[in-house]
Amino acid sequence: MNKPKVYIDGQAGTTGLQIYERLKNREDIELLLIQKDKRKDNTERRKMFEKADLSILCLPDQAAIEAAELAKGTKTKLVDASTAHRTQWTYGFPELSKIHRQKIKEADHVANPGCHATGFISIVYPLVQAGLIQPDQIVHAFSLTGYSGGGKKMISQYENKKDEELFAPRIYGLTMNHKHLPEMKKICGLDKEPLFTPVVDDYFNGMLVSVQISQSVQKVLAVFKEAYNDEPLIEIVEQSENMLSANEMKNSDHLKIYVNGNDHSSIISASFDNLGKGACGAAIQNMNLMLGFPEMTGLR
Repeated sequence: MNKPKVYIDGQAGTTGLQIYERLKNREDIELLLIQKDKRKDNTERRKMFEKADLSILCLPDQAAIEAAELAKGTKTKLVDASTAHRTQWTYGFPELSKIHRQKIKEADHVANPGCHATGFISIVYPLVQAGLIQPDQIVHAFSLTGYSGGGKKMISQYENKKDEELFAPRIYGLTMNHKHLPEMKKICGLDKEPLFTPVVDDYFNGMLVSVQISQSVQKVLAVFKEAYNDEPLIEIVEQSENMLSANEMKNSDHLKIYVNGNDHSSIISASFDNLGKGACGAAIQNMNLMLGFPEMTGLR
């Protein structure tokens, strides 16, 4: 039986490089490689799409839109790691429900969730489904992330001689118009986009997304235990230590949900790797489902 062929379009970027490193030794797929000097040659890229059973787009938004157009008419299935198609294509978060997982298995086009969105949606979606958050509520959230999420330019800023300001946490997205907001709203079934504050700090990878609601720890905990009861990549933790670290889950494809608080209010925090469950791990998980492999193959 022929091995499925997989092509990474945009292999030179942060996400593309990580996915390549994690797929290059897989014996159940054939990884297609384009010559370095042909990476922007549309004729050669089209040939890759024609050969591939599945292609992973690791490109900026506009380039991903153009790549999807370039791949039209070929047999290749697509996983897009950019923001471009997240409110249009099948959303690649299988743990949300059996229906979500089945749609991914059957889809030709799957949008990989955003990193901040992964944490937010893992928390808010079950709470909306359970009625602990109403669709017309304005949800507040903040997120701590390592600098790897900013791509090559930000990585270079932090890892070379850096300004004093880079040694401290920095709030960004100050226009309140973060690119992950549309998917947060749509996938969770909210009427309004959340009020969301991202913070980047001086560490490489790891993410901690937190949401606060006026519900008891007991009620919130019951919702998450039921929602993620059979999900091997998601762990629910009740009442953690006094502090949570944003890089606890670095180099992992798992996600932990911490539920803390008291009898009338809760803070729920999703801890995961922005390059793992927030990017590369999710792309590989979706690839596995779309190609019919065991879902956990190659995950950390």
